[in-house]
Amino acid sequence: MAIEFAHSPLLTFILALAAVILLLVVWDLPAFVGLIIAAFFVGIINAVFVPDFAWADAASRVAAAFGENMAGIGIPILMAAIIGKSMLESGSAQRVVRGFQSALGRENSDIALWGSSTVLAVPVFFDSVFYLMAPLARSMRARVGRDYTLFIVVVGAGAATTHVFVPPTPGPLAVAAEIGVNLGMTILVGVATALPAAFLAGIVYGRWINRRLDIPLRDTMATTTEELEELANRNTSSLPGMFESLLPILLAVVLVGALTFVNSFRDVLPTLEAIRPYVQFIGNKNVALTIAAMAAAHTYYRHNDLDREEWTEELTEALRSGGNIAAITAAGGAFGALLAASGIGDYITGVLAGIGIPLIVSAWLIAAIVRIAQGSATAAMLTTAGIMAPQVSQLDVHPAFLVMAIGAGGNIFSWYNDSGFWLVKEIGGLTIGETLRTWTALTTIISLTGLVVTVVLSSVLPVVARILPFL
Repeated sequence: MAIEFAHSPLLTFILALAAVILLLVVWDLPAFVGLIIAAFFVGIINAVFVPDFAWADAASRVAAAFGENMAGIGIPILMAAIIGKSMLESGSAQRVVRGFQSALGRENSDIALWGSSTVLAVPVFFDSVFYLMAPLARSMRARVGRDYTLFIVVVGAGAATTHVFVPPTPGPLAVAAEIGVNLGMTILVGVATALPAAFLAGIVYGRWINRRLDIPLRDTMATTTEELEELANRNTSSLPGMFESLLPILLAVVLVGALTFVNSFRDVLPTLEAIRPYVQFIGNKNVALTIAAMAAAHTYYRHNDLDREEWTEELTEALRSGGNIAAITAAGGAFGALLAASGIGDYITGVLAGIGIPLIVSAWLIAAIVRIAQGSATAAMLTTAGIMAPQVSQLDVHPAFLVMAIGAGGNIFSWYNDSGFWLVKEIGGLTIGETLRTWTALTTIISLTGLVVTVVLSSVLPVVARILPFL
């Protein structure tokens, strides 16, 4: 039973931060173990101080949150492990990389990866985009022999930016629905906001940090650096064809994108309702990535001269690697969920209520603080949308700009309590310090740039609209 006296959730947040740093940085425990212990620790604090949070909940809620996160990412990560290993070791990823370089030139390899991840993240969840693009980043590094820091940053920046700004990506789509803003206008403003933010975080910051941080290519996704380097030196004629190489990515994007399309436009095109049940099945990310994984595995089998038993063993090895990544990612989500149960979100919004700053900036600030405290960008965005929705009538700009401000705030400073942080670290083969200097930094740059662009656009566009009739 909770002790009923004044306790600030901010203290819980500080203690949780100290615990995770002690466990993961000072004691260097395995990420999964450290995050689960940190989650139990937060659960104990909640049991002592939070009303209606029983001692039994300190354990059961950690397990439940872990299970909920695993339900969301378990199958996709395991299938992504098969896709990653199959594309890397069959030579498919290397074939795609060479195609990029032929089209844009070797010196523009980063722009090819950046553009691809930015576009893919519009119809597909961020995590799915990173699963698909990480093998290409690793193969690009093996091909050019340098710049892995840059390749990881551009992939992360492209995927993370459209994830929070451009519907029909689920986060901004839900925020737009909560606020009641026109979807078409939100998409236009989202693209205008996302492109400069993605470019600054991906290309500008990526090239800057790449000159100062050289991340080596480590063994991850069940593939060694020696195998990647051997593939990088193969003759192109011995690699799979371009269409076959791209097929796993195309299948995942088309299938998941079809579900997004049907859900977004079924009111406009009522005939889509008839096929919606079938698209809901094959467009589910679990099914879509399973289909994509089977396509990648088939290419791996055809191009590597393996017998069926060897092929099965290689896929099992990939699943072992994927299981570890899934466990760490779900543990990070559980840690964030226990922090959220402390009431830190309500505490923050209560403190900020009535400060008197402009609504656009206030929305960004609330979303940013909730994101840092709780970990989930989507949860921060939806929490803030619910708070700001009643105040939309007080806006003197189009409410689409409010959606952008909320998305920008919800993207800031991804760290230990965000499952995305651990996904990038594990799939990218990074250390915690490297993840902070790349992923955490780029999410913060996206957030700040998004706020600045939103404020500028919301100030300039009304003026232009008033001038246009006189031109």
